[in-house]
Amino acid sequence: MMTTPSDATLDALLAGRYADPDGGAPLAVPTRSVAIAETLAGREAELVAALGLGPRLAVVVDDNTYRVLGRRVAAALGTGQREIRMPGRPHADTATIERLRRKSADCDALIAVGAGTINDLCKYAAALDGKSYAVFATAPSMNGYTSVNAAITVDGLKKSLPAVAAAGVFIDLEVCAQAPARMIRSGLGDSVCRSTAQADWLLAHLLLDQPYRRAPFALLAEDEAALFAQSGALLQGDTGAMRRLARTLVLSGFGMTICGGSFPASQGEHLISHYVEMLAPAEWPDSFHGEQIAVATLTIARLQERMLDDRAPRLVPSAPDEAALRTHFGAELGAACWKEFAAKRLDAARAEALNARLASRWDEIRGEIAAVARPAVELQAVLKRAGAPTGPADLGWPLDFYATAVRHAREIRNRYTFLDLAADSGALDDVTSLVTAQMDA
Repeated sequence: MMTTPSDATLDALLAGRYADPDGGAPLAVPTRSVAIAETLAGREAELVAALGLGPRLAVVVDDNTYRVLGRRVAAALGTGQREIRMPGRPHADTATIERLRRKSADCDALIAVGAGTINDLCKYAAALDGKSYAVFATAPSMNGYTSVNAAITVDGLKKSLPAVAAAGVFIDLEVCAQAPARMIRSGLGDSVCRSTAQADWLLAHLLLDQPYRRAPFALLAEDEAALFAQSGALLQGDTGAMRRLARTLVLSGFGMTICGGSFPASQGEHLISHYVEMLAPAEWPDSFHGEQIAVATLTIARLQERMLDDRAPRLVPSAPDEAALRTHFGAELGAACWKEFAAKRLDAARAEALNARLASRWDEIRGEIAAVARPAVELQAVLKRAGAPTGPADLGWPLDFYATAVRHAREIRNRYTFLDLAADSGALDDVTSLVTAQMDA
């Protein structure tokens, strides 16, 4: 197969010779091997053996991933491995992590066979126990295969916690193409947020002088336009489109690894998703993380456009205090949220200092951000071509609940985004009309 520019990007990164667009030494990542191929059948043992993970391997699956690929991987690895099947639909929370650690205590390394939850469980358990892990993907549903953070629920609060990098990431495109359509759309949803996440991160840099890097976005630049143009082909078994999506997810994860956090791929849109996952009633329909990100991305994109098209916002001190967060989230969860929110909450002095910067630099700030953004209408078209959800109703979320999520999502984490700029300037007061316009588009 002909090597594409994006294949060369991935190869250079794995070899430690990717030129850093921010200057400095060439970039490298801790993952040693990435295989993206039309099929990996017959290569499983070879791929794992090359990593030198040790003789005692725990192959970690759930009921679905065992049927899809886990049985094949376990058979290929043969003796010296233990199958650990997580029952039902496991959750990436501290209780499940502890169960996995107990079951794999005498193993040298973990082999995850799955997608978001199984991968997060293995990478975080491995980090706690000082072990290595590798992953065989079962769906192109998210960008966490190559990141060094795991989304873990701790005491009801969704957190991004430091984890270990996968020693190897193995993606069989035939397996991914057979994944449920919703999981493929989920991977697309986790990819369209590049522009909103970059815009939010750049805002924090330009307004608050927080660190920012161009490297994670440069990694994605060669694939993005073609992936978006081919989004409909993802559900038609097009291996070229599937390869592009898989590579985008891998490189997005590496972008987070390079930056030492989820900043380049998780901003306001992810805060909305995390809020919903924390507070939506259990009886509501299940939705995949990337489906949630698809919907939230369109909301954030519209909010960013609305604010960038207007004059400089004028900020006032942040209204929510600790009592308000405890009332809204409950005593225990509210206390955890307050620890996060208090770090970025504006008092009168900070509000005035930021107003001075906004007054003098708004045209420069919005010009730089607009240059990296994509129009909400374009992102919506990308998702619609793939049949992905584009509004809260598509996921069974009532409008009033989703509007509340948009208003309060900023309160769960110390990450400054357009949600903060909007809330502290009154631009979120009419969030219902923003979401309604999204649903009507």
